[in-house]
Amino acid sequence: MGGRPATPPATRTAGGVTYTLTRRRVRNLNLRVRADGSVAVSAAPGVPAGAVDAFVAGHAAWVAAAQARAAARRAAEAAPLPPKAEALARMQALCAAYYPLFAASCPGGRMPRVAVRDMRTRWGSCSLRTGTLAFARRLCAMPAPAQEYVVVHEFCHFAHPDHSPAFWAAVAAVLPDYRARKALLRLPADGGGA
Repeated sequence: MGGRPATPPATRTAGGVTYTLTRRRVRNLNLRVRADGSVAVSAAPGVPAGAVDAFVAGHAAWVAAAQARAAARRAAEAAPLPPKAEALARMQALCAAYYPLFAASCPGGRMPRVAVRDMRTRWGSCSLRTGTLAFARRLCAMPAPAQEYVVVHEFCHFAHPDHSPAFWAAVAAVLPDYRARKALLRLPADGGGA
């Protein structure tokens, strides 16, 4: 859905949240926090401004948390990346720490080969054919809980090569808070991956 705005965007404040309201032909109120921390709302022309304000105010805590995550991502992206050798050593150590939990599902029961690459669209990958776990060098600039999530995610692919419910159950068995850790990785226009 979408279409062109019926009226120019308006800046409003509700519940301590300053946001840009754009009127579009949409079915639902759409609230998002952009990468720069600004807040945008899309609403149909017939939705009263007071109802939009109430909606935004009701989501003020979510907005604050999303803005904090966006600020952390911007800080991490601004941090210089470690040299590849240092990034590789860091990821090898992290994989070695988690390996005992996954040894039975690793090809041949051996510690997988670990690689670090300059990947832009993924945080990590698992090759069942070669028994290799590869990680984006930029992962080393992310918070430690996020790094651990990607390592566990990729190890779980040895037993579950898809993203089935069994896969997510395996991730949750090791990291019950994996959703919060995964949220630390969300980047605008990110292609996905782990």
